[in-house]
Amino acid sequence: MAVKKTDLPRAAAPEDVGVYADVVEQLIEYMQQEELEFHSLMVLRHGKVAVEWYNEPFDAHTKHTMYSVSKSFTSTAVGFAVSEGLLSLDDVVTDFFPDYPPKTPSPYFEKMTVRTLITMTSGKQTDMMADKGKIDWIADFINSPWVFEPGTQFLYVNENIYMLCAILHRVTKMSVIEYLTPRLFEPLGIEVPFWETDANGIEAGGWGLYITTEDLAKVADCYLHGGKYRGKQILPADWIAQATRNQLGDIKQPSDDPDANCGYGYCFWMNAAIPNSYRMDGMFSQFAINLPDYDASIITTAAIPIESQAREALWRFFPKAFINEGEEKRPSRLETSLFARPAVSPRSLTEKKIEGRTIKVRKKILLNLIGFPVSMLPLAVTFMMSDRAGNMDNIRFHFKEHECSITWDEGDENNTVACGMDGHYRYGTMTLGKITFKVCANAEWMDDINLRLYIRPVETIGRRDLNFLFKRNDRVTITPSSTPSVYKIAESLIVSIGEVVKNPFIAKAGQFLMRFAPAAAEPKHYGKFVD
Repeated sequence: MAVKKTDLPRAAAPEDVGVYADVVEQLIEYMQQEELEFHSLMVLRHGKVAVEWYNEPFDAHTKHTMYSVSKSFTSTAVGFAVSEGLLSLDDVVTDFFPDYPPKTPSPYFEKMTVRTLITMTSGKQTDMMADKGKIDWIADFINSPWVFEPGTQFLYVNENIYMLCAILHRVTKMSVIEYLTPRLFEPLGIEVPFWETDANGIEAGGWGLYITTEDLAKVADCYLHGGKYRGKQILPADWIAQATRNQLGDIKQPSDDPDANCGYGYCFWMNAAIPNSYRMDGMFSQFAINLPDYDASIITTAAIPIESQAREALWRFFPKAFINEGEEKRPSRLETSLFARPAVSPRSLTEKKIEGRTIKVRKKILLNLIGFPVSMLPLAVTFMMSDRAGNMDNIRFHFKEHECSITWDEGDENNTVACGMDGHYRYGTMTLGKITFKVCANAEWMDDINLRLYIRPVETIGRRDLNFLFKRNDRVTITPSSTPSVYKIAESLIVSIGEVVKNPFIAKAGQFLMRFAPAAAEPKHYGKFVD
């Protein structure tokens, strides 16, 4: 059964959910200056994606190796099994494997429980140099040497978590992937991932999982909100409360890194830098960091061997990137934020009324006389074209679950462009003025009768915005605008006219007329459904 993909909701701008875009932009610059190879960064606040950045060639579709972040997914599977009564944290490990009797009996086996595996306190130390392709992983673990009494010390051993997967296979009668699919992956809209296994098909547990940045963000968001995703309880709340707090008690962790010695839960690390926070942590700086006091998550994929350097980079800019409740918002230092994203659009009942119908648009005589009929291309683009296209007509909309498409005639050309309505752009092409442009586009219902389209020819500097107001009696008002706006273009032309026209009278006359040009260049257009 295919998993239905559901994306996290996107904020229209970082500041809308309390994240300063300019501070995060400084973080990106710092990464580059320090040559820290982050592959992706996603920041969530109040359940919405505030920031999303990918380092080419990595992108939103890249399934990245998670290394030890995989452990937190194994822990999640254990949490489901505990809540379903299939096992207990106090169960003795060897009781699950009667077919693997220890070669050397020890009283410690009775003390090695599921709890000691998941907290890295089992007392076992496997041979890190062993050839995994030539050994039985279960037998190797059970017969590996004891280095301390279970439950008395902390030792980070990957195979502890592999053994949890082996136990899950036995109590659930299925693979961990199969077990998690209806419980975690399907409810969160995550495509069933690849997970490396041993020769018997048992997941590695402590490593080997491949997922996208957003997949990891969904799980982090679910943990952050007590196991709920979009208002529905997915994960056991009791498990989350236990898994994400320090379970070591007085046991010390042997590390000089403050973030690696301030506590460990059920495959979740506590953070020293920010109180009351925790993280999923994978080698080479794969992180999913939850900050409950800020209702925020920070997700990264990377190739940074010294993880403390990667975390230090994040702590340098967080939590100061968060806007406190009641604090006056300041604008980003960039006019258009690096992280501006299309909003997730509500849906409108008007869709059914306009689906597939044709809108005839009344031409603007003045614009045709001066040679600048309104186009799907911004004026900043058509101004320099020999064939300026223009006079959009025969407009039709088609709606799907997560997008709409607009089809229209312009001159002797006909185009169809898909527009995302789920917080993601759709990419395609359109041909206007005999030139084919790559475009990205999205659409948003501003209310039940106003549909706004944003179409950007990516090779150009501009974006075309069109607002469609659907009125009674099948009438439609179309209001065009652009980025950069015609008003800013006019301002720059006013200055240049004074610089290039020598006659002061003509220059002033031109400047005066230019102040009225924007309203004339992009007036409202009127249309009507004809079928």
